[in-house]
Amino acid sequence: MAITSANQLELLQTAEAVAREKMIDPGLVVEAMEESLARAAKSRYGSEMDIRVSIDRKTGKATFTRVRTVVEDEELENYQSELTVAQAKQYMEDPKVGDTIVDEVPPVEMGRIAAQSAKQVILQKVREAERDRQYEEFKDRNGTIINGVVKREEYGNVIVDIGSGEGILRRNEKIGRESYRPNDRIRCYIKDVRREPRGPQIFLSRTAPEFMAELFKMEVPEIYDGIIEIKAVARDPGSRAKIAVVSYDGSIDPVGACVGMRGSRVQAVVNELQGEKIDIIPWNEDQPTFLVNALQPAEVSKVVLDEEAGKIEVVVPDEQLSLAIGRRGQNVRLASQLTNLDIDIMTEEEESARRQKEFEARTALFMETLDLDEFFAQLLVSEGFTNLEEVAYVELDELLVIDGVDEGTAEELQARARDYLEAKAKAALDNARSMGVEDSLIDFDGLTPQMVEALAKDDVKSLEDFATCADWELAGGWTTVNGERVKDEGILEPFDVSLEEAQNLVMTARIMLGWVDPAELESDADDLEEEAEGEAEA
Repeated sequence: MAITSANQLELLQTAEAVAREKMIDPGLVVEAMEESLARAAKSRYGSEMDIRVSIDRKTGKATFTRVRTVVEDEELENYQSELTVAQAKQYMEDPKVGDTIVDEVPPVEMGRIAAQSAKQVILQKVREAERDRQYEEFKDRNGTIINGVVKREEYGNVIVDIGSGEGILRRNEKIGRESYRPNDRIRCYIKDVRREPRGPQIFLSRTAPEFMAELFKMEVPEIYDGIIEIKAVARDPGSRAKIAVVSYDGSIDPVGACVGMRGSRVQAVVNELQGEKIDIIPWNEDQPTFLVNALQPAEVSKVVLDEEAGKIEVVVPDEQLSLAIGRRGQNVRLASQLTNLDIDIMTEEEESARRQKEFEARTALFMETLDLDEFFAQLLVSEGFTNLEEVAYVELDELLVIDGVDEGTAEELQARARDYLEAKAKAALDNARSMGVEDSLIDFDGLTPQMVEALAKDDVKSLEDFATCADWELAGGWTTVNGERVKDEGILEPFDVSLEEAQNLVMTARIMLGWVDPAELESDADDLEEEAEGEAEA
């Protein structure tokens, strides 16, 4: 194909037709044509040459030019696209490094192979431009609901026509076993919009908790207006869900507003989610109260919260146990997701047995270590004493409130407790020294002899070893593995060392060793504080 006056206008007409069809800028199509013609010219004149093509946007005339760049003598590598200052003098009066010499060259005749190559370049550029347009159009719609039409199904994944683009609903993002046929209408949540070099870039979902939240926003005007807020959503897609709501207007019941007249609002959401049963829960700032609500329809007798571990113990009547757990653990699992807490459910009988066991263990501890009879040890436990440290170091008045304990008895109790603790500390220290623990760790403020002994058993025997520890290695913590929270045991966890205390201990050790500059820490803390204040004002 020769670029002649007969087909010059065809280039522009083709560019405009493609641009209209793909809804992209005609200029991008013309640029793709220029690149494809330049490639064809290089195959004719030589790939070493820097051939460029410019298509006039009005007439469609294609101008082919050869560009050569002036370089230093020692940098001359490509004789076809570069030339030295001396060589350039025959073309320019005062050439300088970096100047370019442009010569027009005759248009090329495009053979069948060159034409096919040019076509591929144009198609590739058009596809890239189309994907960029699609990304720019949908990136701000991330996190919203969109209506589409099913185009086809590929290996369980549904390709959805969403107007000016295509989205993909992956197999694991579909509810249950729902299947679709071409031209079926479908409503999805835009979960992610990514700029991908190839393949889908708009990812849809029907199982995301946010999908349910957006559906309620569409059905409940109070949520859309911000009078009612959805605080949390937990779903077992296609089966059951729990949604926590709160009202900022005392005259509006958040649960009633979401249910609607005769259940019309919630039923519309249920129908869209293939009959998924929805429990609407009133949200509460108090976590135990919120959890009691989340475990509905089961009744809860007592709640014990361990904020540090993010765990909560729930005591229910014996006959309510199966209801609280739910079929295959569904009810307690959804309540756990809703509250973001690990929930242990036990019956009143199990809780009573556990408390009795703890009572007996503490009684035995006091009998053995303080040389008390069973009755006196039980009195101590009944008054809330749980360990020897509490007996040894509490104010004397707290012991005097126990029936039958006078000042002399209280002092004797404290003396026995302190003697026992000191002997235990000495034994731990001797054992730590025998394992090779250095004085730098023994003398470190904040560690008891028993802690030093525990560290030594884990091969932490110097201040340097201690400074390399992570806070979670000392205090323990929780990690999520395959969607389940797993406990990481900490070296100092038996001594009730919190994560914050562990951080402070490790940082103090690093400062003492000169690994960290305290001034930098203060500067970082100030920056974080300013950033937090800025976010709060925003």
